[in-house]
Amino acid sequence: MEEAKWYVIHTYSGYENKVAQNIEKVVENRKLHDLIREVRVPTETVEEITDGKSKKIERKTYPCYVLIKMIVTDDSWYVVRNTRGCTGFVGPASEPTPISEEEVKKLFGIDLTPTVEVNFSVGDRVQISGTAMDGFIGVVQNINLEERTVDLLVSMFGRETPTTLPVSQVRTVDE
Repeated sequence: MEEAKWYVIHTYSGYENKVAQNIEKVVENRKLHDLIREVRVPTETVEEITDGKSKKIERKTYPCYVLIKMIVTDDSWYVVRNTRGCTGFVGPASEPTPISEEEVKKLFGIDLTPTVEVNFSVGDRVQISGTAMDGFIGVVQNINLEERTVDLLVSMFGRETPTTLPVSQVRTVDE
């Protein structure tokens, strides 16, 4: 029997999970497990830091795309193409084109350190909180998301003083 390969399906925006669920439901009902092995919506965990509060959110890595591991036959192709919200396969002339193992590893690569997003940028005025400099205002000079730090230029006693703090101890200034 032919080996199942990974393919990419294009969907309407916001329909990724619905398309994946509908395909899985059809596979279950029609007993097509031997043809369609797995359906995935690639996601990543992102840590969002807003005003010093951190929360983890799950977001789609590739909006409008669903990955499917399947053996292409008339039946499996029919199931995918006739799923509501699905616009077709990604490939020349919407023909199912398998993606390489390297691409699959890149898409499903597990990164245990979640991505961090902050609601300020270089040049913004921010307020320090939770340190000895609580309440001081600084100007963002650099943001290092890998190390989760921010470099600030803080005006202390009439002098500009550079300092580095964790992003969790910096809040945007309400102006």
